[in-house]
Amino acid sequence: MSIVERERARCETSKMNSIKIFEIEKKPRKGLLAIEWIILGYMVLTLLLALFMSTKIHDINPMIWGRFRTVMMMLGLWVVYRLIPCRFTMFARIALQLLLLGIWYPETFEFNRHFPNLDHLFATHEQSLCGCQPALLFSQAIAHPVFSELMHLGYSSYFPLIAIVTLFYFFKRYEQFLRAEFIILGAFYIYYVIFIFLPVTGPQYYYLAAGFDQIANGVFPDMGNYFATHMEKATTPGWSDGFFYSLVEGMHDAGERPTAAFPSSHVGITTILMFLAWRTRCKPLFWGMMPFYVLMCFATVYIQAHYVIDVIAGWISAIIIYAVLLFLSKKFV
Repeated sequence: MSIVERERARCETSKMNSIKIFEIEKKPRKGLLAIEWIILGYMVLTLLLALFMSTKIHDINPMIWGRFRTVMMMLGLWVVYRLIPCRFTMFARIALQLLLLGIWYPETFEFNRHFPNLDHLFATHEQSLCGCQPALLFSQAIAHPVFSELMHLGYSSYFPLIAIVTLFYFFKRYEQFLRAEFIILGAFYIYYVIFIFLPVTGPQYYYLAAGFDQIANGVFPDMGNYFATHMEKATTPGWSDGFFYSLVEGMHDAGERPTAAFPSSHVGITTILMFLAWRTRCKPLFWGMMPFYVLMCFATVYIQAHYVIDVIAGWISAIIIYAVLLFLSKKFV
């Protein structure tokens, strides 16, 4: 096939895909999606928990009204889909849930801040496993600006990788699109439940609170409920003039809280994304994502967001969560 013929075929395929996006489905889905039911369940669970902890939570009204608005948006997009049942309106339903992840994540802190912090236990296990604190030493050992930027590039690729896999399934594997999003979104909510009940902040918060000198000397004090009222984090290691360094700092300033360190959802979610990329049998997608995935796994420790044991737990949890959600997706999606 000549270059001209290949280009013509590509244009025809692109045109057909564009038509299919707005093509009315012959058998539209009638009720809520399986993942929407899971999200409703998560909202009910956390609302009940908020009511139970209402004497400790400063103001639960934003949580209540936030859930009310979310339900209204979900129902609104469901109505739009029922009126115009096509791929575009289905994508809008999924896109809403992906965007709302940025709200549910920092909210986990509003719950776990009221439980005694456990970082001293995790730092102690880290010391036993590694003989040191890799999160403390990694950036000191390799402080070159180029390496720093590579690490921050890897960490900042988190959301782009989610978008790439989502869009690939939507445009190229639409018959598996809802199953893939069920796995991605379902994994997020499993991690969020873990984060609510497992108060681990990670090195960037714990090292500063405990004192870097004590950490360097292998002393890991119990911080108790310190993080219930303190949200200060250490300065992120690396080349502070770098573009990707600034990008990561901006992301942290926008929504980071002293929460969600164990297991590493950055590692867990991106591992699940790699499984999904492999399932497409599209080698350019899988191998194109691989360098960013590898950088991500190292970067979480380099920038002091996680302990090494968080990364290991991210890998293990990803395998288990992916297997369970893949099985459930065959049954309910």
